[in-house]
Amino acid sequence: MKVKRIDIGIKRLKDSLRDFADTWKSVESGKKVRKEEGIYFESIDDMRSVLTNNRLAILRAIRENKPKSVYELSKMLGRNLKNVNEDLKLLAEIGLVTLETTKKDRKRITPHVDYAKITLEIAV
Repeated sequence: MKVKRIDIGIKRLKDSLRDFADTWKSVESGKKVRKEEGIYFESIDDMRSVLTNNRLAILRAIRENKPKSVYELSKMLGRNLKNVNEDLKLLAEIGLVTLETTKKDRKRITPHVDYAKITLEIAV
């Protein structure tokens, strides 16, 4: 498995819109545009409301222990299954977790984290 890096940044909405407009102009004019992947928040408070200590613990547990199911993950963490499920859905929506559905004896969702590091960038 190829390990990638996830970039997380704090960027004002105005700056994000300007970057989008610049990229759009480049694409329209036929210029080659470098693909950038990342997750951006408008403030540190917004980021902290998403990347809580519990959610970071989920990422770490998945990366280190490779649970075979969400149930197994919730037991590892000593947390309620419903709460872990909700956190996983949010983490999957923003691209920090991949959820794989398998069906052997019963439907099972296996969480995956395929990166080793999250890099935080804050523009001043």
